Amino acid sequence: MDTEKDIREAVMKYSDTLYKVCIVILCNEQDAQDAIQDTFCRYLEKRPKFRDGEHEKAWLIRVATNICRDMVRFRNRHPKISIDEVENSLTMQEQKETLRELLELPVKQKTVIYLHYVEGYQIKEIANILGTTEGAVKMRLKRGKEQMRTMWKEAYGG
Repeated sequence: MDTEKDIREAVMKYSDTLYKVCIVILCNEQDAQDAIQDTFCRYLEKRPKFRDGEHEKAWLIRVATNICRDMVRFRNRHPKISIDEVENSLTMQEQKETLRELLELPVKQKTVIYLHYVEGYQIKEIANILGTTEGAVKMRLKRGKEQMRTMWKEAYGG
């Protein structure tokens, strides 16, 4: 059985159906495309054997819906707020300055501070996302907060 040929045929045959299923669940075109891509990646990884075309289609739909559910669950647990929304919602100039200072931090510190305080990830989750240790995440949080304190003192005295 030629897996490369099988995957090409499956993509041609089922992409439209999977797109419709994913768009209904996710209500977002980019996320739906990501879910479809992940579905076909699983197809390649698992290399399942199917009785017939309907079995293959059912398997792909099941995988796609599971991926979509995971994406929805993740979104619900980690709601996003864009930087523009955050800045626009800030009423005090000091808050806007704090956001600008955060954006001036080195990438490693800015990333962990953002993921922890804005996106709401736990230290262990951040470590997994960034492929680093929990200790490194804690140190980056500490250094980032220290740097923000220093910038705050320089800007506002105190």
